[in-house]
Amino acid sequence: MEDVRRTSNETPLSQLIEKLMKAYRLDGKLKELDIIQAWPEMMGIAVANRTKNITIKNKVLYLTMDSSVMRDELSYGKQIIIERINQKAGFQIIEDVWFA
Repeated sequence: MEDVRRTSNETPLSQLIEKLMKAYRLDGKLKELDIIQAWPEMMGIAVANRTKNITIKNKVLYLTMDSSVMRDELSYGKQIIIERINQKAGFQIIEDVWFA
């Protein structure tokens, strides 16, 4: 079989996808989806089970909770939530948290 080698003008697919995502400004949206999916891991099952809706818009995390007690408890720990999310994302994706 013939040995096929890369030439220097070839770019790895991962780099091309990354450039494409940045060009269309989709890299932030994908990270937002990753954060929403990781919510139970970051905050625990008890909080995740009481969270009915999670959205991120303009660097604000909007949470809809089905427990007023849980909402009040989480409102005292807003800064911790912001730090955990930004650490998970690897950059400042959230600046504030609003509860509904």
